[in-house]
Amino acid sequence: MQLSSSKRRPPLLWAKHLAIWVLPAALLLALVPLQQQRLANLQDRSITDQSLEQQDQATAATLALAQKTPTFGFDNLAADWFFLRFLQYFGDDEARAKTGYDLSPEFFRVVIPKDPYYRMFYLFLSGSTSNFAAQPEQSVAITAQGLKRLTPTVPSDGFYIWRYRGVDELLYLGDGKAAQQSFQTAAEWGRQSPEAEAPIIAENSQRTADFLANNPLSKQAQVNAWASVLANAFDDATRQKAIDRIEALGGSVMISETGELGLRFPPDD
Repeated sequence: MQLSSSKRRPPLLWAKHLAIWVLPAALLLALVPLQQQRLANLQDRSITDQSLEQQDQATAATLALAQKTPTFGFDNLAADWFFLRFLQYFGDDEARAKTGYDLSPEFFRVVIPKDPYYRMFYLFLSGSTSNFAAQPEQSVAITAQGLKRLTPTVPSDGFYIWRYRGVDELLYLGDGKAAQQSFQTAAEWGRQSPEAEAPIIAENSQRTADFLANNPLSKQAQVNAWASVLANAFDDATRQKAIDRIEALGGSVMISETGELGLRFPPDD
């Protein structure tokens, strides 16, 4: 026997009423695991925050051991490995905001002695240790250790390393006499280098050395050094800091539509 349409409606109505009550309850139950997961994440974050200092202590111990451990001929591989570890450390903004950048020089106490010939190591050493860790004396000391093993032509871009040292000495240590010697050496090495940009860098370095020879507190030399910081900055905050310092010294920075930097020196020294 076929049921009439009037006898089929009550089950449909009942299902609708059931859905009205059951669906909200189901949604509430579904939220429970999400809230539990959120609470677990907050607890994990709290635990992570508490352990950050312990992690830094463990990293410091590892770096101290690595300085003394022989690599059996794999110095370059070890240098690259610990540099990658440094990049991971340096790039963890959340952790660095809590514990700082104090281990930056410790990474390079491992890296530079094992491979003193790669110029970019020194750039990151200077930027992280002088600017972020506020330990320019450590940056200069580690750089000096590496420079002892270099020559004017090995590596061919070694003149840049003398400039990094000069910037640290002038801007962060306030030692104009030492900076003058570093920029002078950068100019001399640049004139012996086969690199395409070497003549320009040599001329720029000689100009800075001449400024400092006449006046160890030369504003023009400081502007030139801050321009180097600006060109090699890792982050926007450092770029803005360099621009602000240049303007405070009486210079100005012009940025073209293509991103090229133009520099105007202060009118007097």
